[in-house]
Amino acid sequence: MAIDEENVLGENNLEYEELLDGVVNVVRENKELVGDIHREVFPPPKVQRGGMNKTVLVNFVDICETMHREPEHVMNFLLTEMGTIGSLNGQQRLAVKGRFVPSNFEGILRRYINEHVICNGCRSPETILSKEKTLFFLKCQQCGAESSVAPIKSGFVAPTGPRNAAT
Repeated sequence: MAIDEENVLGENNLEYEELLDGVVNVVRENKELVGDIHREVFPPPKVQRGGMNKTVLVNFVDICETMHREPEHVMNFLLTEMGTIGSLNGQQRLAVKGRFVPSNFEGILRRYINEHVICNGCRSPETILSKEKTLFFLKCQQCGAESSVAPIKSGFVAPTGPRNAAT
């Protein structure tokens, strides 16, 4: 079976490069054909010492706003993973008991983003975290996928402070 060159290249007998240029121009004019290639860049944690045995995450609220997550949920995850206690101070900074370096926060925030922010289907950060009864669900705004998210489980935390005498 012979291939009719006129049917393949069209009636105008356009060259391959001209056809390719035409397709590229159509894609450039219609960005919705390609989809959004933009990747969300999360700010790195800015950490300061807050006394002898305290670490402060200065841009905690900014990180939460970039992820579109409630600060309380992110704080619970961080404190649970670090095995420590902490709170938001008056300047909306996360004060954590213990000495930590930025890489500690970075690794835990990266794990939080992979588990509670990024869509498993299309890898988009445009997701919504919702709670139904006792379960959390991650719903993607891009592809519409919905999946359950593992709850934040606290492990063993060593008691700190003065010890009571055994009676």
